Amino acid sequence: MTDEAHRHGDEELCGAGLDLYSRALREGHVSNAEATTAPCLIDIGLLHPAVDNLNRLEPVAPTVALQRLLRSSEDRIANERRRGQRIADTFEPLLRVGAHAAAREEAPALRILGSKERTTQAIEEAMGEGRQELLAIQPHDSHVSRHPDILEGAMERDQAFLDRGARMRALYQHTARHAPYQRVRYERLTGDVEARTLDEVTDRLIIVDRTVAFIPASADRSLALEVRHPALITYFVNTFDRLWRLATPMHPQAVEQPTLNGITPRQHAIAALLIEGHTDNVIAERLGMNVRTARVHIAKLAATLGSESRAQLGYLIGQSGILDREG
Repeated sequence: MTDEAHRHGDEELCGAGLDLYSRALREGHVSNAEATTAPCLIDIGLLHPAVDNLNRLEPVAPTVALQRLLRSSEDRIANERRRGQRIADTFEPLLRVGAHAAAREEAPALRILGSKERTTQAIEEAMGEGRQELLAIQPHDSHVSRHPDILEGAMERDQAFLDRGARMRALYQHTARHAPYQRVRYERLTGDVEARTLDEVTDRLIIVDRTVAFIPASADRSLALEVRHPALITYFVNTFDRLWRLATPMHPQAVEQPTLNGITPRQHAIAALLIEGHTDNVIAERLGMNVRTARVHIAKLAATLGSESRAQLGYLIGQSGILDREG
């Protein structure tokens, strides 16, 4: 067997070597020619030339061989440990530098949150670290209103935020005024908190301490985008501030007082959307009401203007001039 065919790890015994070493122990020796089939025995030191006959190889006692091999293995392990310690000593100052750099590293400017649960967790983490301000735009969400556990959890989170001396500003659609859970919410929250409403609001937006914002990243709101880019945060804050100045403080009679010719602000908003050609479903969604309620308001608007058809209603809205006046 050639050396090329007889390759294995140092200080290992192959099958051929183990058989030849066993025979050498039984018979007291083997020939040099026989040892060529297992050169590892000589390399490891399990066979050595006989003093009285150089053509023969005698075995080293197994106890001696074992101690020698174990000592060699222990020496290798000790060397590796010393080598590992030298590497660790070399990298120790570099690790300190890396830790400082990681601490300074900013969070990514944009990050996709892959589920509603992850979005809720990220918002709670941001509010848990927040100390200054929460700005929120909250379109109507019937799912939330049907789940008291969600509302209660949000109440506890928001009150803890207020208790740290922060302030909260929230924008809703006018329909939120008539939602029982909203009335209860603002009766229970204590601190610097205020809510206002508009006919329409943008999609959901939450800004914490003017450093991080959350917006939907999919139509069904199963995905969200966490935004930390300063330019985008500034844009969101400016958008919120402009809507806030246009909004009406939340109190029961602020919306339903009739305007000129008996057109209420709600009907005024519906008229504007009708002129733009939106369907009843879109109007209901944008104004935060169900389709049935939207159709009731459309019917009242048609009756007030004397319209007998949808097409005529659009024409009469344009002729009446109600959209040229403040609602």
